[in-house]
Amino acid sequence: MEQTSAFTLTMRLDNVGVITIDVPGEKMNTLKAEFAAEIRSVLQRACANPQLAGLVIISGKPDSFIAGADIAMIAACRSAQQAEQLALQGQKVMADIAALPVPVVAAIHGACLGGGLELALACDRRVCTLDEKTRLGLPEVQLGLLPGSGGTQRLPRLTGAPVALDMILSGKTLRARQALKCGLVDDAVPHAILLETAVKSALKAREARKPLPLRERLLTGPVGRALLFNMAERRAQARARGNYPAVDKILKVVRQGLEQGGSRGYEAEARAFGELAMTPESAALRGLFFATTALKKDPGAEGEPRAVRSIGVLGGGLMGGGIACVTATRAGLPVRIKDINAQGINHAMKTSWQVLSKAVRRRHLTEAGRQQQMALITGSTDYQGFSQRDVIIEAVFEDLALKQKMVGEIEAHCGPQTIFASNTSSLPIADIAARAQRPENVIGLHYFSPPEKMPLVEVIPHAGSSEVTVATVVALAKKQGKTAIVVADKAGFYVNRILAPYVIEAMHCLLAGEPIDAIDEALVNFGFPVGPVQLLDEVGIDIGTHMMPVMEKAWGERFALPSALDAVLNDNRKGRKNGRGFYLYGKRWGAKKKADAEIYRLLKLTPKSCLSAQDIATRCVMMMLNEAARTLDEQVIRSARDGDIAAVFGIGFPPFLGGPFRYMDRVGIAQVVRTLEQLEQRFGSRFAPCERLKIMMEAQKTFCEPDVTLDNSDDPAR
Repeated sequence: MEQTSAFTLTMRLDNVGVITIDVPGEKMNTLKAEFAAEIRSVLQRACANPQLAGLVIISGKPDSFIAGADIAMIAACRSAQQAEQLALQGQKVMADIAALPVPVVAAIHGACLGGGLELALACDRRVCTLDEKTRLGLPEVQLGLLPGSGGTQRLPRLTGAPVALDMILSGKTLRARQALKCGLVDDAVPHAILLETAVKSALKAREARKPLPLRERLLTGPVGRALLFNMAERRAQARARGNYPAVDKILKVVRQGLEQGGSRGYEAEARAFGELAMTPESAALRGLFFATTALKKDPGAEGEPRAVRSIGVLGGGLMGGGIACVTATRAGLPVRIKDINAQGINHAMKTSWQVLSKAVRRRHLTEAGRQQQMALITGSTDYQGFSQRDVIIEAVFEDLALKQKMVGEIEAHCGPQTIFASNTSSLPIADIAARAQRPENVIGLHYFSPPEKMPLVEVIPHAGSSEVTVATVVALAKKQGKTAIVVADKAGFYVNRILAPYVIEAMHCLLAGEPIDAIDEALVNFGFPVGPVQLLDEVGIDIGTHMMPVMEKAWGERFALPSALDAVLNDNRKGRKNGRGFYLYGKRWGAKKKADAEIYRLLKLTPKSCLSAQDIATRCVMMMLNEAARTLDEQVIRSARDGDIAAVFGIGFPPFLGGPFRYMDRVGIAQVVRTLEQLEQRFGSRFAPCERLKIMMEAQKTFCEPDVTLDNSDDPAR
């Protein structure tokens, strides 16, 4: 019999009712507006039993409880009032659960996020599994929203305001033991006994909540509460820089509920939810969510991916070690590292050991688990053990002859179907494959540094790469936990292509006398995680500038690094890795960096702020936007969607702006063109708007489908 309802009720002999949530046809449970009637119906059926002793709510999905609410419901709202009604409806359902006359226990395994956690909070008790897949959190802030079904009111009363504010403002998720420690769940048990533990909990009479610790009680008074919220606001706004309206709303709504009572708090929550749903920031963040969800289902090519059972990595440096780490620890695949000496292999293995040891210290992994994962990584100074490897990822120096030599050696020592994936950041893949016997097996796989942290990878087929090769590499990247974007084999590919003009423009500002820290501060205020000058230090000045001549040769003078910067390179300044770049870095890890005044002497200039932060940001960002439009026109990227995701995940383009293409839509293509033309008049032809933008302006086109009508009158680029 085909399942039609997402909620089924089973009565046990001990008179505990088990409500199983299993949304038909979906891999994970999500809450939809139409479920409200189903939930009320199943609750009424349960309560019709006069012998009912308690209820347990559990998921029928193997790996998740409830992953959240269906975001499409919010996208369908066309006014703040509609979104507010959505929140009120969610609150009413949770209130119905909370008001039941018998104990209700949430039995949680897997993802319990957003609306899923709000449902669990409405229950009397929560029991979760100790499984690694179990995560609890309220991530709505990451969509520019706040929890709208009572989460801002129930969580502070359960865990105390400090824990609740930290969770809601950051959107972070907790593992089982963390949730147990802070009082979010009442018990954490092995998966095999989850249901029975929840049933036993339900059979207990409703108990009074444990009193909050003394520190929490002190913070409930007027003085303590004021101190708490002031500290929380400072910390949150230090990260948000005023760019995320949800932060301010969360603080106000939580405080209102604590000070004025639950009913006022719930009203404020629903109203704030409705207002936030209509903001351009939330529209942009939701757009990214939908785009990344769609990308996860994109195979990258029409070919059927081959099974990948083991990997080889050439080179044990920073990149090779990081690639080996994500292959073993996330993809769970055996990986063999080849380096010219044992020291390189040990260096690469140390990366994985440090990552896994951090997980052990945080109690996310056992020591036995660390040994098990480390056993997947082996090394050799020759090609012993490489013959059966399915994919070889090359991470050696950026030297064409060396990479071509590596291709030849892999073809000699590995099977005829072995894929050779080069981690080049600038060399054309076609050139790397030029002498290959099997060029269809050669492809680019560009990771970003450090690979164990950065979420993006560019997949770069050359004209001769087979569809099967593309599909196999995309599937491998996803196994490694990466977001994979397929890009064309053109100089700079996509991310470095749009990043280079942005960084170069920051250098032009510096050479005009703008202080280093003023430039970086302007772009951090705009929304980037770090400024362009610091970014060059983080990447490595030597590495960051190495690819510029390749792109200048291909794309012209806008990629020309000012010759005055040779003085910095010649002074052995490599950035953070050798402790001196545009900034000086303390020897102690975590020591505060400071701009090095010696840079100004090397560049023969006297620093003086003449430009406003907005002017600096506009100059740098407009160079990036113009280049992004060119890459789409030249089919370097397959869609504006891919370009937005790659910019956000690859270089930290402000997520609340949605990516370069969504941001240009928000500002207005005509306004982007006008701004570029004004900058061209002042600073030269590098700012000339590309043809794609001018054609779109004339045709009044946009890059993306509009979500809602947005007011961009106060946009920083205007």
